[in-house]
Amino acid sequence: MMSFSDFPVQADYPNYMHHSKIQNYFRMYAEHFKLLKHIRFQTLVKNVNQTPDFSRTGQWEVVTENKDGKEERHVFDAVICCSGHYSYPNLPLKEFPGIETFEGKYFHSWDYKGAEDMVGKKVVVIGIGNSGSDIAVESCRVAEQVYLSTRSGAWVIRQVSENGLPVDIKYLTRFVHILTQLLPIRILNWLCETKLNAMYDHTMYALKPKHRFFNQIPVVNDELPLKILSGSVIIKTNVKEICGSSVVFEDGSTVEKVDTIVFATGYNYDFPYLPSSSKYMSGHRLGLYKHVFPPNLEHPTLAVVGFIHAFAAIMTQAEMQARWVSRVFNGQAKLPSNQAMIKSVDKDTKDIEKNYIVSRLTPLHVDFVTYMDDLAGEIGVRPSLLWLFFTDYQIFKMVLWGPVTSYQYRLKGPGKWGGARRAISTTLNRVYQPLKTRKLETKEASFAGSLFKLSLTLMAGGAAVYYIHVRNPTTIPTLLANLRPQTA
Repeated sequence: MMSFSDFPVQADYPNYMHHSKIQNYFRMYAEHFKLLKHIRFQTLVKNVNQTPDFSRTGQWEVVTENKDGKEERHVFDAVICCSGHYSYPNLPLKEFPGIETFEGKYFHSWDYKGAEDMVGKKVVVIGIGNSGSDIAVESCRVAEQVYLSTRSGAWVIRQVSENGLPVDIKYLTRFVHILTQLLPIRILNWLCETKLNAMYDHTMYALKPKHRFFNQIPVVNDELPLKILSGSVIIKTNVKEICGSSVVFEDGSTVEKVDTIVFATGYNYDFPYLPSSSKYMSGHRLGLYKHVFPPNLEHPTLAVVGFIHAFAAIMTQAEMQARWVSRVFNGQAKLPSNQAMIKSVDKDTKDIEKNYIVSRLTPLHVDFVTYMDDLAGEIGVRPSLLWLFFTDYQIFKMVLWGPVTSYQYRLKGPGKWGGARRAISTTLNRVYQPLKTRKLETKEASFAGSLFKLSLTLMAGGAAVYYIHVRNPTTIPTLLANLRPQTA
């Protein structure tokens, strides 16, 4: 699911890869496309400014500093910023009265490298995002006790889904996406929350958040419920104050003799190397047209890639952004007027604030499939279900029912890749390949069983279509209109 669209991860790699294998994949990609010779390692970008003749050329001056401290100036026709939004740890010490009296050690999750320093200690982790949950689970194996403090709770899902499949392989499909567009959000929230509570009751585990499931990206952690059940991790409310080695929580409880506090309190974001004139603020966020282009520049020669947050791998989203950016830079795609882009940015801001829990630290949410298809439409590579149904039924089934992989955006149009069809059709084979470490005999599914399942599927699908048509007669015709094949 994190493979680049024309370079699948090799089949024998595990589905959830160790960071060393991810690094190796990136290295293989860079070597395959001969990118290494273009990369300046150990080089700091100090400033990016418009050249004096920017109005005519659209060029940028970039000031860099190498590992020896030597400054260099370069002029480029265009610049893409890819420094992301996990660069500046948010350490809100003022929100925790008494932190200056704390007798132990405290640090941000950014500085966490392992649990070696937590052996036999009492640890308080503040923040229940993915980092906070991971640190709590890992450190509780060696610590005396771990307390996980949360202000608002979280929905916790598993990496391993039904039938042992990775959760995104199972649910990040076009069929599921279509359902989320057709069904009312309150029903979708109820379905997801009911399913999660059936695995472990979030109220009983003190995890239940104040928000609904689709209002915020969930925490992904298979081990956290077990660690709570075994008492290794104790969920606590928000920290009220700190008194020496004691941590007082908002519910009035106190934990004494705390040795370590880990602040998993998120990140601020900034682009300090860019001029302020290139930044357009919209609500809590840096306003970018389709989360990529500043809408207020005279020339579209500056872009930001990877500055989004969705419940999916960032690699495929960043690649799609980069494909669009390259076409804009070389003149093969055009952007709307500045006024139209600013209007679009402000609308996106309102939509984000309406659909998600938004704060200064989390203003970047997008829906993965909607966003990928939107950019693919700009490039001319969005797959058409209707066209595939009549021209390539086998791939149609994979594109509709299978996971939304990046290969789907290489089937046609600019950048079409000859290996895309095979990559799509063998996706599940590559999921299963690293698990085939012990040979077993398997029985073929019976024809009668397959026919029964097909009948149930058709009945359920027909009932859903009928229900939707009765409630909103225009929904299905509108959806079909959106499935027409595109021209590049």
